[in-house]
Amino acid sequence: MQINLPLQDRTIESYRLSATPILGMPGATFNRVAYAAAHVVADPFGSNDPWSVAAVDWDRTMAFRHHLWRLGFRIAEAMDTSQRGMGFDWGNAKELISRSLAEARTVPGADLASGAGTDQLAPQVAASLEDVIGAYEEQFEFIEGQGGKAIMMASRALATVARGPDDYALVYDRILSQASNKVVLHWLGDMFDPALKGYWGATGFAPALDTVVSIIERHKDKVEGIKISLLETEKEVALRDRLPEGVMMFTGDDFNYAELIAGDGKRHSHALLGIFDAIAPVANAALGKLAAGDEDGFHALLGPTVPLSRKIFEAPTQYYKAGVVFLAWLNGHQDHFHMVGGMQSARSITHYAEIFRLADAAGLLSAPDKAVQRMRALCATAGIA
Repeated sequence: MQINLPLQDRTIESYRLSATPILGMPGATFNRVAYAAAHVVADPFGSNDPWSVAAVDWDRTMAFRHHLWRLGFRIAEAMDTSQRGMGFDWGNAKELISRSLAEARTVPGADLASGAGTDQLAPQVAASLEDVIGAYEEQFEFIEGQGGKAIMMASRALATVARGPDDYALVYDRILSQASNKVVLHWLGDMFDPALKGYWGATGFAPALDTVVSIIERHKDKVEGIKISLLETEKEVALRDRLPEGVMMFTGDDFNYAELIAGDGKRHSHALLGIFDAIAPVANAALGKLAAGDEDGFHALLGPTVPLSRKIFEAPTQYYKAGVVFLAWLNGHQDHFHMVGGMQSARSITHYAEIFRLADAAGLLSAPDKAVQRMRALCATAGIA
């Protein structure tokens, strides 16, 4: 099967698909905790302003969560993969969380954790740490009131008003001491969100690490784990080596996840990854191999997904959601390539063409005929016959 695809030098190549699709194994068991941060499916027929008010296809959005649960993944809900802070606001997030928790109750063994942030508080409006604490409290109260578990997301408002590490400690101490259930913390780098530069009250990694570890040590009974998304293996390992017993390291490194999940023989990372939304069938098969003691098989399956992930998450990294949704469309999980806020326009046709090639090489085009048909339609909008 062949398709004409554009190259960066503005020429067109005739590309021949080569890989056999890997469909995953529902019911496979893992020896790593694996959260997939799930995207939302936009409603292209929504009558509201698509650039300012999100229109969501709730049926398809929930169907995608069932797809992830069938493949054995926990779901990290209403995170940055669902475009929190980039077209998807707290009002929509509340409905998403409520619907997802209700769906989870219909699936034996389904697990769900939801993002709690401060995005109802505009950073330019936040005047004090108490404003930030109040915003976090509102979101925690909603999630826990629905019977859910919270992921404490990084806060743009806190990054704006905090004057140093002690301010971060004050806010995190207050929220964690009040939480009803165990909490997952999220350290999100500024490559994902430039507004978070200097988070934890430091520009250097070492002092920020000290602040984070001290917070976790004070609240180790309340912290299930921490996700770190800095895209540098050494920094994740440095944090992993300092975590108290019983606190899990969740890799958020969409560049180096395979080696971090496999571990170094002494310690390993669990996973909370946006890329697992896009590569769920292959990740399922790979994690099954790892649980069976076949580390070579794990790397043979997951290794080819890493170049794909690096392409999807290339700078400007915050636009990675476009590649995630693109693959969901190619694989038939939604009928269109429209996104909340029109974010599908954030990447070029050559970017999408390279994702197509890399997804094929990794065995991630589950229905090649449909994927080719849809890719041809997208190329046609860019004037490629």
